[in-house]
Amino acid sequence: MTKTFALEYRRPSVKVQAMAAAVAVVAAVALPQIIHVAGAALGVGSGLGEMLLPMHLPVLLVGFLAGPWAGGAAGLLAPLVSLGLTGMPSQAMVPFIMIELCVYGLTAGFLSGKTMPMLGKVIAAQCAGRLVRAGAILLAVPVLGISAVPVSVIWTSISVGIYGLVFQWILIPVILSWVEKQDVWG
Repeated sequence: MTKTFALEYRRPSVKVQAMAAAVAVVAAVALPQIIHVAGAALGVGSGLGEMLLPMHLPVLLVGFLAGPWAGGAAGLLAPLVSLGLTGMPSQAMVPFIMIELCVYGLTAGFLSGKTMPMLGKVIAAQCAGRLVRAGAILLAVPVLGISAVPVSVIWTSISVGIYGLVFQWILIPVILSWVEKQDVWG
């Protein structure tokens, strides 16, 4: 039997998981800022961030590498820390992004131990996060009367963010393959 991903068999200690989640939060705050600066230099403003989804990448990676609890925690905390430090994402969207990223991290962590192609794991985590976010928006608008977030944001986030999703399909398996070769967990 061939191994599909060595890290699935060995989880790091709780201390390492907590540190990994903290690093993922820092990366999930810093990467969007770098992308926004690049977007400003290219004349597209924050649109580049909406296209490339830089906050998602570290959360998915930490889920795959350190497990569901590190991934879920990073997903919940990153948007809050980012809002506090940078004012982004918009306050109205933060709860929905928190939900989405938390599901990304949890799903990636739970799928890391499953025998399936890494691309399938990435797509499954993306679909789970996007579906839960869409459900939260669909529930929040009529039930809670939240009018600051139009339901149309669901389709817009998918259509604009497709480049970031595809980028993750390529980059995450490459990074995880490299990490596996480094045998970081011993």
